[in-house]
Amino acid sequence: MKILVAMSGGIDSTVCAYKLKQEGHTIEGVYMKLHDDEEAHKENIKKVAKVADYLKIKYHVLDLKERFCEFVYDPFVRDYVLGLTPNPCVLCNRYIKLGALIEYAKELGMDKLATGHYAQIKDGMIEEAVDKSKDQSYFLANVKKENLLRVIFPLGGMYKEDIKEFASKIDILKEFATQKESSEICFVPQTYIEILQKHINVDMPGKVVNTSGEVVGEHKGYMHYTIGKRRGFSVKGALDPHYVVDINPTKNEIVVGSKEALNVKTFEVKNLNMFKDGDVFECSVKIRYRSSKCACRVNIDTDKATVTLFDSVQGLAPGQAAVFYDGNTVIGCGWIV
Repeated sequence: MKILVAMSGGIDSTVCAYKLKQEGHTIEGVYMKLHDDEEAHKENIKKVAKVADYLKIKYHVLDLKERFCEFVYDPFVRDYVLGLTPNPCVLCNRYIKLGALIEYAKELGMDKLATGHYAQIKDGMIEEAVDKSKDQSYFLANVKKENLLRVIFPLGGMYKEDIKEFASKIDILKEFATQKESSEICFVPQTYIEILQKHINVDMPGKVVNTSGEVVGEHKGYMHYTIGKRRGFSVKGALDPHYVVDINPTKNEIVVGSKEALNVKTFEVKNLNMFKDGDVFECSVKIRYRSSKCACRVNIDTDKATVTLFDSVQGLAPGQAAVFYDGNTVIGCGWIV
């Protein structure tokens, strides 16, 4: 099989390329330039070139900075301005890693695209990885259904520790086994505020109001806060902890309340991406990448849905993806509103 392997210079994609080559596939590598840190690109490409030379394969450098900016970076900034909590990795997988790269693989005449994602494809559906601590099925739920037929995840059936051990026993891979892993959001070195400060004024002191609409304190600018945050603002005379339960960007206000005020049992999602038919069904849902699955009932109306949880959750944030599961299988997703 002819396979294009997405290679970042990290251990996961490097092991992918090595394993597929050992299995006898005809492979080529591709490195994506998604941001303007040319020093980082230079170092990463050096690693990719070293592996490509060892494996005797061709590699490509694909400049996707403009597309990444349009579909991932700009929406990230815009969502914070709108008072939302964005999820750039979900967008990146749809439009870049399993979007633009699949288009490129087709142009090269390759049969499949391979990436280092921790997930599995079974019968054309996304399934959770064996290593649940590294599972990335949540981030893949917005990928176009037809693109799932053109991708493989060689690491989905492996544990991270096994991958490191595998790499440590092979000369060309040893240096990758001990290198530091990349951050979750590739263009955010420390905090998202540092990114926003490059484009907009985030320091705009405003009012803190309670759930009854009464002014109870002050904050340093609504973009500093996400749902569930409990620090960085003042509440006069407060004896108990207060949490951000809502954000009003138009008024530059944050709404705070008790921990119980964070409880949510019903919410809406939009822009559905479903892999399974049906207008009403029961399943489980994850409201954030690190959240646990919650049992729920989903009622779909065209491109929107109402999600009713069997038990309430906390920390529901507009702008995040709600991902639906049937057991370990991803059956679709939508964006929380």
